[in-house]
Amino acid sequence: MSYIHSKDSSSPANIFYEDWGHGKPVVLIHGWPLSHEMWEYQLTELPKHGLRCIAYDRRGFGKSSKPWSGYDYNTMAGDLKALLDELDLEDVTLVGFSMGGGEIARYFGQYGGKRVSKVVLVGAVTPYLLKTEDNPDGVDVSVFDQILEQIKEDRADFLGTFGKQFFGVNLISRPVSQAMLQWSQTLGLLGSPKATLDCVGAFSATDFRNDLSLINVPTLVIHGNADKIVPIEASGDRTAKLITGAVYKVYDGAPHGLYYTEKDKLNQDLIDFIK
Repeated sequence: MSYIHSKDSSSPANIFYEDWGHGKPVVLIHGWPLSHEMWEYQLTELPKHGLRCIAYDRRGFGKSSKPWSGYDYNTMAGDLKALLDELDLEDVTLVGFSMGGGEIARYFGQYGGKRVSKVVLVGAVTPYLLKTEDNPDGVDVSVFDQILEQIKEDRADFLGTFGKQFFGVNLISRPVSQAMLQWSQTLGLLGSPKATLDCVGAFSATDFRNDLSLINVPTLVIHGNADKIVPIEASGDRTAKLITGAVYKVYDGAPHGLYYTEKDKLNQDLIDFIK
């Protein structure tokens, strides 16, 4: 099993990663509350096209350490830096899904994008989800408070319901199997309960607007216009405007979990953009 040790913070952690393929490096950053295993259909395809894919578990999730603290974006961006430095990666494409887009934005804010040549933001939580006086298009704090209460009450049940919204499952649409829903729920349950709660505060209340303005490499923004978890109007639409020269692709009818429901299209867009 492969780990790097992220020690440059008040909350050190061992970060687990997979490293598959050869060629131009691509670092895949997973969403909440999953693990690097959500990228299965990218990890098994992109290396066939001359790409080296590194996917890691955020602290508190998957096989990484589960410390009590450190679930803020400054610390998590430090974990990303530790990975890039320890593996001595250069000319890297960072691909961040949902919460993972925040790590990328903060990495540019804190470290100036060192070692990175391209960025892909997929269903990302950027630029700022929380509704405030200077961010009227954000989501009301009561929505996040309700999520926290539901997790505290019955985390397993919350993750089951969340998964259906995540993949756009309803009475009419069944884009994924029951087995896929159960697998996704299991990935969430393997995360630390403390990390699961703390990360809600991180992705809901962190303002990435200044960070996005510092992204100075070619950037691809991808978002589904049927995303009920991270609404496109508050995220993808605004993110694409804040990054100079960003290419913006809207997946018509796609839910939040488009890394699976639109996997073939996403894989091709990633390959075309990176290569």
